[in-house]
Amino acid sequence: MEKKVIDDYSELKGSLQFGGPAPEGSEGKGGPGAGGPPVDFKPPMADISWVKRKYLDIPYASESPNQTLDIYLPEEGEGPFPVLFHIHGGGFGLGDKRDDHMDTYLKLLKKGIAIGSIEYRLSGEAKFPAAVLDCREAIRFIKEHGPEYQLDPAHIGAIGGSAGGNLSAMLGMNIPNGEFPGEEGKTFARDCYVNVAVDQFGPIDFAVMDDMARENGISFVDHDQPSSAESSYMGGPLQSLDPSYLAQANPITYISDKMAPMLVQHGCVDKLVPYRQSVILVEAIREKVGEDRVEFTTLPTADHEDKQYGTEENLNLVWDFVKRYL
Repeated sequence: MEKKVIDDYSELKGSLQFGGPAPEGSEGKGGPGAGGPPVDFKPPMADISWVKRKYLDIPYASESPNQTLDIYLPEEGEGPFPVLFHIHGGGFGLGDKRDDHMDTYLKLLKKGIAIGSIEYRLSGEAKFPAAVLDCREAIRFIKEHGPEYQLDPAHIGAIGGSAGGNLSAMLGMNIPNGEFPGEEGKTFARDCYVNVAVDQFGPIDFAVMDDMARENGISFVDHDQPSSAESSYMGGPLQSLDPSYLAQANPITYISDKMAPMLVQHGCVDKLVPYRQSVILVEAIREKVGEDRVEFTTLPTADHEDKQYGTEENLNLVWDFVKRYL
């Protein structure tokens, strides 16, 4: 059966849910999620046929066939090109590196930069910290092999929305090799630092998402459920997990002077990720490393995955920020 494509999150009645028991009261409503996307959900896909120069499905690691990335080059020039990597969302449990967000970011090829997209292990395959480790390894791969693909390994940026926003923010913290969970005792040939990061409506502190949702009266109160995207990613119901373990998935934990300049964007009427998730990230960055390390764009009428993020106006805003550092 063909999977259903959903490109309007405003129609949803609940957050993403994976595995485990469905939220209470959701039985008979089309599967887990209490009105969230169906089990056979898939994102709309981008049209990449027009890009003449591209490298697809490049393996950056060997643990999983999902550890691959795509690279798209400008039509003219031999490089080496600075590159902005998109990290897709999907509640850490679904999505595709060629989803329709790439239709927006491929427009930046005309600016003379390369665009990349990272696939990573989803929560159904591997729990936290796998997704972060994969993104970090993808950046190391480009640091080592970028010139083979006409990329400048000294100029790398990251951008992502929702789960991809969390992962982009994690990369933006420029956490040293060996200091992230799962890397203890390992050595690496390259670092995984980026020059700039963009986090769009990413979940930040999983432990307080439902509290924030209750407070705002807009967002869905279902993140603490055993089947929630965040619980599935972390390997258990959020409130049953050690707070110190949950903190390892929170970008705020890793704020330091090493972090890259960051643009954070969030809509005030986001029903899946409460707006205050971004507020606490921005406040923490400003408090710990200064006002000039982060810019915050509020979209007053934007919901989760809102079309406003992909407008020409917002793309220009993102580009104006990224180009300063890339």
